[in-house]
Amino acid sequence: MFHHVPRVRLGLPIVAVLGVLSIAACGSSSKTTSSSASSTAAASSSATTSSSSSSASTSTSSCGPKPGTAATGTPITLGAINTKEPGTDFTDIENMEGAYFACVNANGGVNGHPINLIKLTEATQPAQIAADASKLVQTDHVDGVSGTSSILECTINSAYWQKLHYYVIAAGIAPECYSTPNYADVNMGPRYSSDGAVQYVLTLHPSKIVFDQSNVPGTGYIAAGPAALAANAHVPITQLTENVPINDADSVALKEVDDAGPNGAVVLNFTPPEALVILQAAQKLGLEDRVKAWACSTPCNTDFLATSLGSKWDGKFFVNAELADPDATNTPTMNLYKAILKQYGTDVSGGIGSFSEMGFTMGEIAVHALDSITGPYTTASVNAAFKGVKDFDTGMLCQPWTFGDYPLHIANNMDYTVTPDNGKMVLKQGCTLISAVDPQIAAYRSAAGTAPLAPGQPSGS
Repeated sequence: MFHHVPRVRLGLPIVAVLGVLSIAACGSSSKTTSSSASSTAAASSSATTSSSSSSASTSTSSCGPKPGTAATGTPITLGAINTKEPGTDFTDIENMEGAYFACVNANGGVNGHPINLIKLTEATQPAQIAADASKLVQTDHVDGVSGTSSILECTINSAYWQKLHYYVIAAGIAPECYSTPNYADVNMGPRYSSDGAVQYVLTLHPSKIVFDQSNVPGTGYIAAGPAALAANAHVPITQLTENVPINDADSVALKEVDDAGPNGAVVLNFTPPEALVILQAAQKLGLEDRVKAWACSTPCNTDFLATSLGSKWDGKFFVNAELADPDATNTPTMNLYKAILKQYGTDVSGGIGSFSEMGFTMGEIAVHALDSITGPYTTASVNAAFKGVKDFDTGMLCQPWTFGDYPLHIANNMDYTVTPDNGKMVLKQGCTLISAVDPQIAAYRSAAGTAPLAPGQPSGS
C-alpha cells in the first residue's frame, strides 16, 4: 500500500497501511540513523527550511515540555524496521517518527531525556529482517520498538518479540501485525482498509464487486475480509490479482469493468502509482462510467492521485482513509504535525500524507507512554508503558488508541471515506466502524470491546 512518488498524500495499511504493496526485485538495503543526532542538525538548519522559521519554531515548541531547551539526559533508545526496496518504500513512516522525536528532543525531551531512534531498512528478505531485529536488541540495546512498517517483519519477528517481551508500536501489513499479542498498529493494514472500501460501495447497492490487488504475499488473507462482507450482503465478489509493476493497464481495466458489469463496483488495493495507471487506462478507454462505482483502499488517499486523475473522477471514486484528512482538518494536533514536518522532516520524501501521519502518530503514542514512566528507562519499563497505553486520543484517528493485554490487536478499526474533488481528496463519510462481519474484527472486539468515537472526529452516516 505504498509509494515512491515525491510530495504525495498517501494512505496504510496500509497497508498501512495501510491497501497493499507492490514488490519488485529484492536487494539488500539496511541502514542505521539516529533522531537524537538529527535533532541538532535539524535545529541548526531550520532557518534554511522556511523563511518563516520563527513561526515554525513557535508552533513546534508544544511538542515538548520545555520550549527551546534541548534534552541532555541519558538517551532513551528505540528502534524501527521499515521495508525499502525498488517499488516499495515505507521509510517516510520511520523518518516522520524521527522528526517528531527530534522536535521533542529540542524542546525538553521526555523528562529531560532525548529519544534516540535507530532506523533500519530491509528488502523483504527474511534473513535480513531477522538480523535487523537481532541488531536492535543485541547491538543497539533498544529499550523499545516503535515506527516499524514492513511487508514481512511481523511474520518473521513476532515470535522473537514475544520471547523477549517487547511490545511493538507499528504500521503493519502482515497478518501477524494484527493477530498476535505483541504488536499494536496505528493503521488498519490492507485487509481492514479494503474492508472499509468494500463496506462503502455496498451502501451504493452494486449487483457485483470486483476486488483487485497486487499479487504479493498475503493476498488470500487480505481478500478474506472483503469476501466476508460481500457474502453477508449477498453480493457476488470476484477476486483478482495483478503482477506489479503493471505492464498492460488497459487489459487490467477492461477485465475489471467486464467482470463487474454496468451495475457493479470495482475496488482496488494497490499503491498510488499502480492504482493510477489502472484508473488512467480506464479513463483513456472511456470505462470510468461503465460501472456503478470505483473504490480503493487507503493508499489511494493522496492528492497526487486526485490531481492526476482530473475532474472526471470527482464524486465517483471512493477511498478508505485511516487517518484524519490533512486538507480539511484544522486542529492543534494537525497543525503541529504539519509544523514538525516542515521544520524537522526534510527526509520525509512524500510530505503531507498518510505515511507521515502514521509516523507522527506513533511518535505521539510512544512519547505519551514514555512520559508515564516514573523510574529508570529500561527495556522492561518502556515495554510495560507501551503495553499500558489505554484510550489515548491521538487527534489523528477516529478512535482513542489502546495497546492492552489482548491476544490480537486491531486498535484502529473505524475509518473515513474520501473522494476526489478539484484535485484534492475530501471527506465523503465520517468515522464509521469497520464491520464485525469480518471475523477478525469480531474477534478483536470480543477481546477488547468497541472504542468510542474520539472527541472532535466527524461521525459517519
